[in-house]
Amino acid sequence: MPIAEEDLEYTFFRSSGPGGQKKNTTDSSVRLRHLPTGLVVIATASRSQFRNKEAALAELERRLALRARRKKPRVPTKATIASRRKRLEDKQQHAQTKRLRRTPGNEE
Repeated sequence: MPIAEEDLEYTFFRSSGPGGQKKNTTDSSVRLRHLPTGLVVIATASRSQFRNKEAALAELERRLALRARRKKPRVPTKATIASRRKRLEDKQQHAQTKRLRRTPGNEE
């Protein structure tokens, strides 16, 4: 689903970090804001403003698709008889181990 151009707000700025004279003089970084949702995407990877604009748009589409995806409802399941039996056996074994750790004479 294409994104309507009137829903987008582009801001161009100089990126920070190393890069020297070329990076300090060109406004190649792109900040893209999707007005209906308020999502903001920043692209600074390339020295080309055009490529950064394309990258920001692609990332925005990816985020919007992720946001629109519906989560599957969790289907609760019952524990099987075997797993309940195993859990009880583990608890009994743990209790036996703790009983053996007690100091002699503290029999209850």
